[in-house]
Amino acid sequence: MSKVAITGNASGTGTLTIAAPNTNTDRTLTLPDEAGQILTNASTAPGGLKSIQAFTSSGTWTKPAGVNLIKVYVTGAGGSGGGGGVSTPYPDGGHGGGGGGTAIKIIDVSSVSSVSVTVGTGGTSVSGSTAGNAGGTSSFGSYCSATGGSGGGHGNQGLGVGGTGGAGSGGDINIVGDAGSQGHDDVPSNYLGGDAGGGSFWGGGGRGSQNIAAGNGSNGGGGGGGHGASLASGAGGDGLVVVEEYA
Repeated sequence: MSKVAITGNASGTGTLTIAAPNTNTDRTLTLPDEAGQILTNASTAPGGLKSIQAFTSSGTWTKPAGVNLIKVYVTGAGGSGGGGGVSTPYPDGGHGGGGGGTAIKIIDVSSVSSVSVTVGTGGTSVSGSTAGNAGGTSSFGSYCSATGGSGGGHGNQGLGVGGTGGAGSGGDINIVGDAGSQGHDDVPSNYLGGDAGGGSFWGGGGRGSQNIAAGNGSNGGGGGGGHGASLASGAGGDGLVVVEEYA
């Protein structure tokens, strides 16, 4: 099938006129694409975004019909915050957990039918003089992965022990999660509160607290907040895998 070329006037004043057929029967002008294929609707046009799948737990990605290219976002889980110290007279607050890392990758799936998906679980909360737990690693098959944030230190560990952020690997873009906040020492003006958790590509960390429960990290890899007393610290948010699907 021949291509149809429409070229405008260089001065911008030209007019393209398509005359109505000399009949009472309707006519349709159908234009082929570059390969000569007739495009009947927008959903069959090559290169466009067709759909999105989000995984909040581990499973299997199955390629929908007509998809040849995907862009994946793989985020590890957040670490939990640390518990408060027990030193006297002014126990330190626990430090925030680190946010999960993220890997972003474009993948040609024209010859792929399915891929195993792992979504990391957030670090569980702790109480008392206990360091927080690390978040789990998320991955999209062997294509790319992202580690979870580490847990925040407990109050008796002193300054400088906020959880470190996880890191993406294997992606076209690899992002490190935010570190958990840190810094309270045992003086009356500072000891009461725990520190906030670190954020991820998708969301923020949980708040630090003293007299109420510390905040959990947002799902999508946020780190949990630390606590300043005997109550539980905030848990880390679970990881997330998002797949954008293109024709």
